[in-house]
Amino acid sequence: MAPDCAVEGAVAAPVPMDSVRGSLTPNAPLAKLVWFKAGGAADWLFEPADLDDLREFLARLRGELPVMALGLGSNLIVRDGGVPGVVVRLGKAFATVVDKGEHVLRCGGGASGILVSSSARDAGIAGLEFLRGIPGTVGGFVRMNGGAYGREVADVLLDCEVILPGGELVRLPAADLRYTYRHSVLPEGAVVVSARLQGTPGDPAEIGAEMDRIAQAREESQPLRTKTGGSTFKNPPDDKAWRLVDAAGCRGLRKGGAQVSEKHTNFLINTGDATSADIEGLGEEVRRRVYAETGVMLEWEIQRVGRP
Repeated sequence: MAPDCAVEGAVAAPVPMDSVRGSLTPNAPLAKLVWFKAGGAADWLFEPADLDDLREFLARLRGELPVMALGLGSNLIVRDGGVPGVVVRLGKAFATVVDKGEHVLRCGGGASGILVSSSARDAGIAGLEFLRGIPGTVGGFVRMNGGAYGREVADVLLDCEVILPGGELVRLPAADLRYTYRHSVLPEGAVVVSARLQGTPGDPAEIGAEMDRIAQAREESQPLRTKTGGSTFKNPPDDKAWRLVDAAGCRGLRKGGAQVSEKHTNFLINTGDATSADIEGLGEEVRRRVYAETGVMLEWEIQRVGRP
C-alpha cells in the first residue's frame, strides 16, 4: 500500500493517496538511480503501478508541484541540493514493446533502447538498430530526439502518448514535437508513457549484425564501464564536440572527483567520489576553455536538474 500521511518522518503526502497503488517516497536519494552515482534527493519519488495510477496521481497533483520523469538516469546530472517537487520513475508496467504490424512497434516510456532494438530485430523490423546505441529509455529519447550512428528519433517516431502535468493523456504526432537536434517542444512536466516507432522490413540476422556493430563501436570508443552520463555536449554544426574538447587540451582534465574521459573527451566521469558540483563545474570549465581556444561555445547535451 502506498504511504499516506504516515510516511517516514511524518511528512504529509502532497496529495491524498487513498486508492493510489504506486509507491511514494519522501526525500528519496537519486544518486543510485543515475549513471553518475552522484547528486541529491527528490522531494518526492513516485513509482506508479501502471498508466491509470500515474494519471490519477498527476490529476490529484493538479500541476501544483514540479514533475520530472526519470528513466535510466543516463543523460542526467542531479545537482547536490536535490530535485524539487515530484520525480516520476516508470517501472516494468511501462517497459513493454509490442509489434503492432506494418513494421510498427508500440513502446512503453520506460522501455530501454536495447529492448526496443532487440524487439525490432526479433520481429524483422529494420531501421531501429541505432537505438541499441542510446543508453536510455523511450521517454527520454523521445523528449530529446535522441540519436546515434547517423539516425535520430525524429526519423522513426509516428506519435507518442504523454500525460500532461494535470493528468490529461494526449497523443501527439511527431510533427507536434517540432524536433531539432537533441530538442523537442514537449512541455516541462509532461511524462512520455508510450511511443509508436516505424521501421521497415528487414532480415533479423542482418539487423542483429548491425546492432552488434553498434555495440562494439560503443565499447571501443566510449568509457562505458565508468560512472558517466553519456555524451556531455551537443556536436556543433559541421564539427564534433570531442574534437573541440581535445583541441582545447582538456583530455584528462580533473575537478575534484570528476574527470574528462581519456578514452572519449565528450564524456565526463565520476572517478569515485565526485559531487555533482564537481561534474557540472568541470563541464563549465571545459566549455570556457573550448571557447577561449576555438571561439565555439559548446551546448550541454546532458540535462542538469535540481538545486545547486
